[in-house]
Amino acid sequence: MRSVVRLLLLTTLVAMISACASNRQEEVLPEKTYYENAREAMNSGNFNEAEENLDALETYYPFGRYAEQAQLDLIFARYQNLDLEGARAAADRFMRLNPQSEHADYALYMRGLASYNLDVGLAARYFPVDVSARDPGEQSQAFQDFSELLNRYPDSQYVADARQRMIAIRNRMAELEIYAARYYIKREAYVAANNRARHIVENYPTSPVVEEALIILAETFRFLELKKGSQDAIALLRTNFPNSEAFNDDGEFDADVLKRENRSLSSVVTFGLMGDE
Repeated sequence: MRSVVRLLLLTTLVAMISACASNRQEEVLPEKTYYENAREAMNSGNFNEAEENLDALETYYPFGRYAEQAQLDLIFARYQNLDLEGARAAADRFMRLNPQSEHADYALYMRGLASYNLDVGLAARYFPVDVSARDPGEQSQAFQDFSELLNRYPDSQYVADARQRMIAIRNRMAELEIYAARYYIKREAYVAANNRARHIVENYPTSPVVEEALIILAETFRFLELKKGSQDAIALLRTNFPNSEAFNDDGEFDADVLKRENRSLSSVVTFGLMGDE
């Protein structure tokens, strides 16, 4: 019985010692110390340590002297740490807590920047990634954020960069459409390819892939025996891209982007989704 009591006392003592050690490790530092540690870590490129100090600063001093700046720094630290979701969440939190802040434009810009890079992610830094073939969801969100920045803060120092990124996003969206059009052509789904090409011409008229879209339009209209549609597409191509390789030496439209083998009616009707027979 005494052995059991001794064992219980020993266990309790060990637990108390561990608790004391843990309490010592979790000692709360002064607000200024957390902030200075975070700034020093960021200046040295140690964003993990910076994030730890900024998180602690927010936890222990949520309404302190450095609270607003710490929230801004946390957005940047998470972005530099490639925690893009975390950076976006931190930006959302800053705008929610500080709607009238003079730095709200920065938070909105960083939220857009995080979304802009989120669809590619870390893998693209080490492996080739075809951005035009990826889901455009995050790009759409980034476009909305940058558009909101331009509307709400037209004089912001981040507007110029945001506007250029919006152009890049629109070009990416157009590339996604042309990627799909090429896929449908490969599957001999010419109606679907025509729809994708027409969407590019109507919605992304300044995109670099418009020339290819017009060629696809002309070719698919011609195959579908829609003469006027083909003529209109060729006329637009001639006006905007007079030196296009789609025109031969005599200036006649002479492109053939469609694979002519096995152009069956069933392929057109089923959009090529039934596969090759």
